[in-house]
Amino acid sequence: MKRVSLSALAAVALTFGLTALALWCQPNEMGEVWENFRQKPVLYALNAIPVGLLLCGNGFLFRNVFHGAAVTNAVAGVLSIANRVKIEVRDEPVFPRDLSLWKEAGDALGGYHLTLPVPEMAAVAGVTLVLLALGVVTAPRRRARKPWTRFLYAAGCFALLYALLVTVYASNELYDSLEVSNPYRLSVVFNENGFPYNFCHQFTKYQVDRPAGYDRARAKAWDEESPAAADSPQAVNVVLVMNEAFSDITDAPAFAFTPENDPLSNLHALQSDPDTLSLRLVVPGFAGGTANTEFDVFTGMQTNALGAGTTSAMRTVDRNLDSLFRAFAADGYSTAFCHPGNAWFYNRENVYCWFGAGETRFIEDMYAPEYRGRWVSDDYLAGLMEDAFSSADYPVFHAATTIQNHMGYPYSKYGEGYEYAPVPLNVDVSPETREALEVYVEGLRDADRMLGRLRDFFAARPEPVVLVYYGDHLPYLGEAYSELGMDVARPEGERENVFCVYETPCVIWRNGAAAELLDWDGAGLPDNGRLSAAFLGALILDLTGRGSRDAWTAFLNRLRREMPVVQNQFRMLPDGTVTTEDVFADDIAKWRQWSYYKLRGR
Repeated sequence: MKRVSLSALAAVALTFGLTALALWCQPNEMGEVWENFRQKPVLYALNAIPVGLLLCGNGFLFRNVFHGAAVTNAVAGVLSIANRVKIEVRDEPVFPRDLSLWKEAGDALGGYHLTLPVPEMAAVAGVTLVLLALGVVTAPRRRARKPWTRFLYAAGCFALLYALLVTVYASNELYDSLEVSNPYRLSVVFNENGFPYNFCHQFTKYQVDRPAGYDRARAKAWDEESPAAADSPQAVNVVLVMNEAFSDITDAPAFAFTPENDPLSNLHALQSDPDTLSLRLVVPGFAGGTANTEFDVFTGMQTNALGAGTTSAMRTVDRNLDSLFRAFAADGYSTAFCHPGNAWFYNRENVYCWFGAGETRFIEDMYAPEYRGRWVSDDYLAGLMEDAFSSADYPVFHAATTIQNHMGYPYSKYGEGYEYAPVPLNVDVSPETREALEVYVEGLRDADRMLGRLRDFFAARPEPVVLVYYGDHLPYLGEAYSELGMDVARPEGERENVFCVYETPCVIWRNGAAAELLDWDGAGLPDNGRLSAAFLGALILDLTGRGSRDAWTAFLNRLRREMPVVQNQFRMLPDGTVTTEDVFADDIAKWRQWSYYKLRGR
């Protein structure tokens, strides 16, 4: 009994000690960690519990608390040091899914100049060796009479840890309540609230669910199959711009704009241009999820089909993927992605490398950026794109995501005293809604000016250019949609257009030089122009003569002609008919299984 009591006391002391060591291995100063934990004492418990349960489980297995602690310290220490190195190298913490990617991690690290945390590595190794030595000294002299009991106790510890992982540690409410200085930057969250807790929380985040009927060998065969049709690729330059919260809600009957004050005059002019294909892009989410639309467009996969709990498709990416960047690069294009936001947001700095973008440029890389309020202006970004195009090695595939019209939309958005043009309405709205509309439409005008500026720039270029311009999602406007009487505000079953909450305008325009090379008569678009965002990339490849460049692209182009929109439970056929019936079930299943192979099986 005395030995059990001493072991229990040792286990408690070692738990706190090993937790402290794991926290010390983080890249931030230990003083910052302790100060944050002092303000939120629950954090120490959340970080210590998984360490303690691993220690106890291993202690029962090895029949020695010090040997159990040694194994636990080795695991926690290696993960903590790997987390430190990964944050310092790529500003991204270690996730549970990284455990299956040790070979890829080793290959990737070969491309970096690493400064290893030698003191921390020495401390983890030294403590592990001391614990192993103490285990030898304190090893029991007699063989256990009932060895199966310790396995039972160990299983209980590991079962309890699993139960906590899928309940307490999976809780988004608890996670969100532990406020940090920047909740959108995961390296900051890990540093401030502790690696052990956040690592455990990530076990249930950003999951990619294995689809029913998935067979890796069959998916591999699909991926390696040669397409039946031949390509005739054209060396046209492609410029793709996704504009933050770009929409045409001002065309709704509640608004009273005229041609003289139309905030979307350039969009409307392009939509009637014979060299333009005008689409209604059906994006993954409503009023948010910019990067999910990026993922869908560039990969041909659907965020909404990855997993029941997936909220950020970009966070599921951890390896090289086929994408528009790789498709054009394979034909000798120079490729680039530009975004005037932070490189770490949505992990873009890493994801676009995995997408194969030859060059990436974020706010950290921009000289003297010009702002409209808090965010870099659309006009500044248009200038960057023009300069990049003028100095590029042709042909190019350049893509950009803007940020100026990001929510929210208070009068303070563009600075104290800024005067907003009134928004003419046919209905009465609250002062709060009028404020949101006036601020949002101000940004919408700038987005439309950017479209007009780029059209004029590329129209004057002798090189063939295709310009693709679209929105990522509708803006978040509070009660505005309801007060304006828009379909968006109605319950799903009462909407005249079931896709209205997801639709953004999209124009694909070719300049004069491109029109001489490209024949778009066989584009295969539905009369109403609606198209799932995940099909846009395949369409662009098709329009430039690459529609059958590989089996995946050929499959997506066939599927978009059969079923232009797949959105959650809804399907839209080429004639515009919307159904919830399981039409083309085999093709949808193949799409899901093939996507899983690309993300997890390759």
